[in-house]
Amino acid sequence: MTATPPSSSTDSDLQLVERTVAGDQRAYELLVIKYQRRIERLIGRMVRDVDLVQDIAQETFIRAYRALHQFRGDAQFYTWLYRIAVNTAKKALMDMKRNPVVSENALRGGDEEDETSRVDHELTTQETPETVLAAQEIAHVVNAAMEALPEDLRQAVTLREIEGLSYEEIASAMNCPIGTVRSRIFRAREAISAKVRPLLENQSGKRW
Repeated sequence: MTATPPSSSTDSDLQLVERTVAGDQRAYELLVIKYQRRIERLIGRMVRDVDLVQDIAQETFIRAYRALHQFRGDAQFYTWLYRIAVNTAKKALMDMKRNPVVSENALRGGDEEDETSRVDHELTTQETPETVLAAQEIAHVVNAAMEALPEDLRQAVTLREIEGLSYEEIASAMNCPIGTVRSRIFRAREAISAKVRPLLENQSGKRW
């Protein structure tokens, strides 16, 4: 009498992976359901064309399924899945010769489920044309600054500031030492701040 309901929240990612590799298709469906929205948000920060997001996400999960036997649980499943999603999105962008873009809103707020993201939605009662314009200008500058970053810096700061991964998880995702991760994030933050700081100083006496 040890039957476990398929949707049991006690199933760890590793257990679901093991069940999938053993032939339990429903276990993989649970992994897709668990991470689909997060993967789509991640891809949406890299790809301008919203119509491509679901296609790239679907391709990500297909590729992950095919490679699932390689997952050993050394890193978190999402870290492993993130790597596949980024590579899949990069391939799509290269095929279409488009550049990844991270929105200023994503950089400041990130996950819709994160309480900090409420800041981005609490401007309604205090918005003025000036504050809206200022926010749009800053968003444009942040986008440009992110696009101008070398790929390794952009990926590191995205993982830290948007995805909220730890330095250890980022090191695993990027296959580099933690010290390198810290250096890349520091350099990325400095580059972005250098572009945004003049605008913030101009708006120092205003709410935006």
